[in-house]
Amino acid sequence: MQLALNLGYWGSGTHQDNVHLAQEAERLGYASVWAAEAYGSDAPTVLSWIAARTERIDVGSAVMQIPARTPATTAMTAATIDAMSGGRFRLGLGVSGPQVSEGWHGVRFDHPLARTREYVEIVRKVLSRGRLTYDGQHWTLPLPDGPGKSLQLTVHPVRESIPVYLAAIGPKNLELTGQIADGWLAIFYAPEHAAVALDRLRAGSAAAGRSLDGFDVVPTVPVVIGDDVAACADQVRSYAALYLGGMGSREKNFYNQLAVRMGFEAGAAKVQELFLDRQHRAAAAAVPHDFIDQTSLIGSQDRISDRLRVYADSGVTTLSVALPAGTAEERVQTLRSMADALDASGTGH
Repeated sequence: MQLALNLGYWGSGTHQDNVHLAQEAERLGYASVWAAEAYGSDAPTVLSWIAARTERIDVGSAVMQIPARTPATTAMTAATIDAMSGGRFRLGLGVSGPQVSEGWHGVRFDHPLARTREYVEIVRKVLSRGRLTYDGQHWTLPLPDGPGKSLQLTVHPVRESIPVYLAAIGPKNLELTGQIADGWLAIFYAPEHAAVALDRLRAGSAAAGRSLDGFDVVPTVPVVIGDDVAACADQVRSYAALYLGGMGSREKNFYNQLAVRMGFEAGAAKVQELFLDRQHRAAAAAVPHDFIDQTSLIGSQDRISDRLRVYADSGVTTLSVALPAGTAEERVQTLRSMADALDASGTGH
């Protein structure tokens, strides 16, 4: 197992602090650094900034939103960042959710699986530098009744293929990820419940006649180091409550549904009810401790080192560290402590 750094949304820290974190992660031997986007900063700009200030560490989008860009634009962006970074880009994609897709991008949130499949096929076709033609349910290229012509990417990617990752939560999306992607970007990953998700990935991969050899399982895991486990958990509560309560509507919140499948039905319902009622502090307090403990790395460095073995044994190949709390220097120290914890666990490579 190797380590990565997830910077989250760019607004969560100053520009220089985030660059410093990425540079420190590179110095410590972290494999990659990832950036997210929702309806604030965009991931490609952040990753270009990071790539220009590092030399070896990979840069990845976790995620670039599928409804935000045409597949050809995503392929152009991927090829550009990969070329400018010397072959260090990892393309993470996700459909987002109905509120963002329809409210921010004006794209109907329908047929997400079919859209994702076609999107990835077009992206890969563009990156292969063949002339772009596509006849699908959601995209037809060129448009059949106009002046459009079949074009070819003019940029030469550094590598023959750029790895594609999918953010997936639901069972069918996990199967699709196993079928068509090179890696899985997971959130609220609990080793105790991982077998169900990994079985879905394997089923998808088998249906496509491929194996998961070399497949990258990348959960983003909040990390807070300290002697008081409960106090460490408190630093993760607002983050968890935002997703369980606010990332979606009462009827459709994929993160809340995941918590329910993990056995936290009552807690997930209470968090959502409080959050949607704008009682954000109460919602954070209502997040079950066991949910945080299973999906985060909290407590002493020794406790975390023991837990890293559990993550590795469950099938994680890259553990992406998220830093929900602390000053700039404390966050740097957490990166260092995680590198030490990985060494102590005996699971690093």
